[in-house]
Amino acid sequence: MDDCFHQTPLFTFGVIADIQYADIDDGFNFRRTRRRYYRSSLQLLRNAQESWSESPVKPTFILQLGDIIDGFNKGHNASDRALDTVLREFNSGPAEVHHVWGNHEFYNFSRSTLLHSKLNSTSYSDKGGGPSAGADIYAYHFSPAPGFRFVVLDAYDVSMLGREESSEKYTTALNLLREHNSNEDLNCPPVSGGLEQRFAKFNGGFSKEQLDWLDAVLSQADEKTERVTIVSHLPVHPSSTDPVCLAWNFDELLAVLRSHSCVVCFMAGHDHDGGYHQDKDLGVHHLTLEGVIETPPDSDAFGTFSVYEDRMVLKGNGRMADRELLFP
Repeated sequence: MDDCFHQTPLFTFGVIADIQYADIDDGFNFRRTRRRYYRSSLQLLRNAQESWSESPVKPTFILQLGDIIDGFNKGHNASDRALDTVLREFNSGPAEVHHVWGNHEFYNFSRSTLLHSKLNSTSYSDKGGGPSAGADIYAYHFSPAPGFRFVVLDAYDVSMLGREESSEKYTTALNLLREHNSNEDLNCPPVSGGLEQRFAKFNGGFSKEQLDWLDAVLSQADEKTERVTIVSHLPVHPSSTDPVCLAWNFDELLAVLRSHSCVVCFMAGHDHDGGYHQDKDLGVHHLTLEGVIETPPDSDAFGTFSVYEDRMVLKGNGRMADRELLFP
């Protein structure tokens, strides 16, 4: 076996995605092809927390990749109660939690509410971590160990979700969707195959302001020869996900990544089946993590990364596979 597995990692961190907890009976996905286990998702989160707590090497932090509670909570006036229930589980765990925002966060709460909630993890960010003073873009970066940096992105920065209807970003999102999607219900993808599927209301995009900020963060990381992992709710590589789950302007985000040498991994949720692709040009690993919500109660969907000088090793549980991601 590789010597790497006998080394002590520089640090470890946990990953979990799409918990979508609600205190309701099981249901189905939008296409009614997959069962969703709303109540038992809480037990699967407990399983993850117990595993991380009992590990001989405690994780330095946990990445929660969005959709922490389900949109059905809104209709039952249970959004606050559901969120408190899930956060209680996270608070009982061994490490700080970095929360990513997905579409279900915005089904339950406005952007301004989220910015003032416990789902705003920017208190863990490095100084000057966000795009600009006073901006309502939820993006920041942090360094858990020398030579390593993590960047949290706001994939619903340009979106019809969470934005005031009077805002410029809401109008931009609406116009973009109407340009590509002629359906009366904009949550219904415009076509049944191909990349155009992504133009649905449950997705979103990155503003120029956020892309410029990311470009500057990565330039600094290049200079410091840091290894950067980027996290977002929406995947950005067409080969790492079902195209219906892609960020609207994934190509612009990829162009930023490809203009830097520091990025080693891009992690996302949203596609509950998960996915993986290594960008052949740069060697960047695009990893989409399996969702808890469509994981049967007798299985699991969480993982723990051990980070070394030259690689990250994922120990998956249940539906989440083990992976070794060599740094390019």
